[in-house]
Amino acid sequence: MADGTRPGLTAALAALAGESGLSAEGRARALAQFRDNLARLAAIVADRAAHPAIADVAIDRPVFILGLPRCGTSILHALIGADPAVRTPLQWEVAAPSPPPDAATFASDPRADGFDAYVAANFTGAWADVLKAHPIGARVPQECGMILETAFQGINPTMLFSLPGYYRWYRDADTRFGYRVHKMWLQHLAWKNPRDRWVLKVQEHAFHLPELFSVYPDAVLVQPHRDPVTVMASISRLIEVIRCVSFGKIDRAALGQELLHLWHDGQVAAMAFRKANPQVRVLDLRFRDLVADPVAVVRQVYDHAGMDFTEQSQAAVRQWWHDNPADKHGAHRYELSDYGLTRDQVESVYADYIAEYADFL
Repeated sequence: MADGTRPGLTAALAALAGESGLSAEGRARALAQFRDNLARLAAIVADRAAHPAIADVAIDRPVFILGLPRCGTSILHALIGADPAVRTPLQWEVAAPSPPPDAATFASDPRADGFDAYVAANFTGAWADVLKAHPIGARVPQECGMILETAFQGINPTMLFSLPGYYRWYRDADTRFGYRVHKMWLQHLAWKNPRDRWVLKVQEHAFHLPELFSVYPDAVLVQPHRDPVTVMASISRLIEVIRCVSFGKIDRAALGQELLHLWHDGQVAAMAFRKANPQVRVLDLRFRDLVADPVAVVRQVYDHAGMDFTEQSQAAVRQWWHDNPADKHGAHRYELSDYGLTRDQVESVYADYIAEYADFL
């Protein structure tokens, strides 16, 4: 594992050394995050060595939700994850994976309460605004980013701490090792607590679809879409809040430009993959349809993935939607102009994306 993690870790540490905007607390946070990534992967590897049967767990036709940020991917992930027949990684088990979770104790595992206590203690003050925009909790489905970062082949270091040098490395890297580690995680989590199908989510999969398919050749892709003007305003606000505890001051205009081009890079890569691989069927969805009729959209996903949308599935989706209104933790407010961006700027950069997916915006 060390040889696999070394390139990304080296790039992250080099970028961290050159990041002048981080506060001393921010630098300490970054190093602590890197150590935690290594520790979580080490735990997975140790359990796998102690229990060789983990490596035999089959991961069949996993469903990957990808796309731009702030376009309903987390909502869709949670709606599907409410179905008891579906397996999603939960936030507590990705944070504390060892020993492997067990179906017999999954509902009462004390690691879940420990994770919620961490959230309650840390997501306060300025950082409390994160909860307005992104769900955080022990039994909330976790994004694949928290898994891929254990291989140092994910985008989280950039989102948390800027690190443009690391982002450039990640964008151009061969991330097959990261997806092999990703599969190790799924096997680990499913060993004693399996379900019929895995449903997974993170926007950064768009950057590296060839590597994803090298490990999961039977993967199923789903991509919600939303007006990139709204997307850029929303994600800029979220990342500003996420970074506020690590930077003495955040240059909003620079942040807007960074994210404007970063997420477009991912869509350029995904569009190129889709054009080169027409045999890979992707279910494109409209964000506005998801919020207007979540049951109908989830049914579309099940049909696309060859999954059974049972009465139990439908009831679970309806219950989650009822229990999780959009403003559950307060309104997430943002303005494009706060980040030095204009509609014309965004539409110019995303002209290729807008033309390709006009029917879904």
